[in-house]
Amino acid sequence: MVAVPSLFSLRHLLVLSLALNVSLILRALYHERGEDNKWWFCFKKKMMEDAESCFTTSSTASLHNSTREKVIDLDHGDPIMYERFWRQMGDKTTITIPGWQSMSYLSDGSNICWFLEAEFATEVVRLHKVVGNAVTEGRHIVVGTGSSQLILAALYALSSPDAAEPISVVSAVPYYSSYPSMADYQKSGLYQWAGDAENFDKEGPYIELVTSPNNPDGYRRKSMVNRNQGLLIHDLAYYWPQYTPISSPSDHDLTLFTASKTTGHAGMRIGWALVRDKEVAKKMTKFIELNTIGVSKDSQLRAAKVLKAVSESCGEENHKNGESFFKYSYNLMAQRWKQLREVVDAGDMFTIPQFSPAFCTFFGKETEPQPAFVWLKCEGDIEDCETFLRGHKIITRSGTQFGASPKYVRISMLDTDETFIQFIERLSAIQERE
Repeated sequence: MVAVPSLFSLRHLLVLSLALNVSLILRALYHERGEDNKWWFCFKKKMMEDAESCFTTSSTASLHNSTREKVIDLDHGDPIMYERFWRQMGDKTTITIPGWQSMSYLSDGSNICWFLEAEFATEVVRLHKVVGNAVTEGRHIVVGTGSSQLILAALYALSSPDAAEPISVVSAVPYYSSYPSMADYQKSGLYQWAGDAENFDKEGPYIELVTSPNNPDGYRRKSMVNRNQGLLIHDLAYYWPQYTPISSPSDHDLTLFTASKTTGHAGMRIGWALVRDKEVAKKMTKFIELNTIGVSKDSQLRAAKVLKAVSESCGEENHKNGESFFKYSYNLMAQRWKQLREVVDAGDMFTIPQFSPAFCTFFGKETEPQPAFVWLKCEGDIEDCETFLRGHKIITRSGTQFGASPKYVRISMLDTDETFIQFIERLSAIQERE
């Protein structure tokens, strides 16, 4: 027996049965009284309107119930909210790659990063100059398959193969949830995870991962350990004007960026490092060579096209020819954070971080941080916020994965408009019911 789709409830079937019976009655009356009979016409119209109204009401209620029952998954930072902007851009970022192009492993054998496409490197430098968020002069660009590969390459490059023991890797709580597993997954003899940077008191060399703005809580960060033998990796994936005020160009020894959070193109799997030290850049390149024998040229060429479009959109806005990518993204994030704060402030079950505005050199005015994630805390008797929200079919990432209390969860702000609205409505309903 064929199963009836869940879209059609028993109520729908009863309404359909009613409509069919009404149709048979009307057919009988039609043959008995004739089409020109006024009573027959009015009776037919009234019965059909009532049946249609009943079916519409039933469908609306069913749709509302299905929305309420839908699982809202905001665990991952999948940046698909940017899709609408790129659809509006049309063919501006479309590229055609002939079958004969990009066949060699090599891009530029004279470059330290020999698989780096020149066009991509040019657009990276151009975008940082447009935004003013990073110094590129005197830096070697190393391209990677996302910033995740670059983090591993940096850990490899900063470690010593001759050390008596693995170098400690630390980051301040709450740290990015993948740092511990990335450091320990391969059980490397070169480095190992050593936990919270604030509580790190071991003598000797160490590597500190500094994420600023921080994932998950959105605050700006600096090094916490500050000792002579420390080696720093600055993960600046979110140091872009839609997320935080740009105060000055970052000027560090090793800085990481990624296309996924810059433009929303997570599927391209492209990240880049700005590296001051030549030998460190060589070792990072060697790691990627051993790991994946380079980085996809096709992805680099597409990324170059996208970064170029972002830079050009900033110039076009200055000439009143359109809205820049960063202004569009900033306004969208501002709207979402405003809606979220209104819901949270309407009750006392949840709290979220408060940020101070600062002058943004890119926008030329004061702006307020509006991170890609919300670091939400469940107040009162709720000890496990992730489990509590899961019970209401909202999937989040527990604070324990960031080295913090289970009263906290990280929630993505980068999903589609539809999903975000459902999340806001669900959160509001929870506060009303509890």
